Amino acid sequence: MGKKKGKIKVVLDTNVLVSALLFKKETSKIVDLWKSRKIIPVVSMETFDEFRKVLEYPRFALSKDEIHIIIYKEVLPFFEVIEIKKAVKGVCKDPDDDKFLSCALSAKAKFIVSGDKDLHRLQMYKSVRIINPSDLLNIFRSI
Repeated sequence: MGKKKGKIKVVLDTNVLVSALLFKKETSKIVDLWKSRKIIPVVSMETFDEFRKVLEYPRFALSKDEIHIIIYKEVLPFFEVIEIKKAVKGVCKDPDDDKFLSCALSAKAKFIVSGDKDLHRLQMYKSVRIINPSDLLNIFRSI
């Protein structure tokens, strides 16, 4: 944990993070971006707690050991954990999404990567662009 050297700080919403880690689809290529240090994924305690709770959902059928491995081998070694400096409230249609804006602003992240339609309606919040996973992957295909 702590600061990681890399190019672009991003906040991955919970659905993108879970999809990248658990499903072998296009989104799973995002894992390669963070493991190769092309992006620096950022989490706050609030976004991380949501991620951890989602991993425990029965539909994923993950054992405690599997969850431990995901968190301690796939996520924390590569992610920067930040403290929220100023919480964003009342911006998103779903108040639970405000925590991703708070995280991105506190970390000075360039992007929030999300599949959430309500977040996408914002397109941009202050200095943070809201993009979908394919947009993020396309950025690195064009480099």
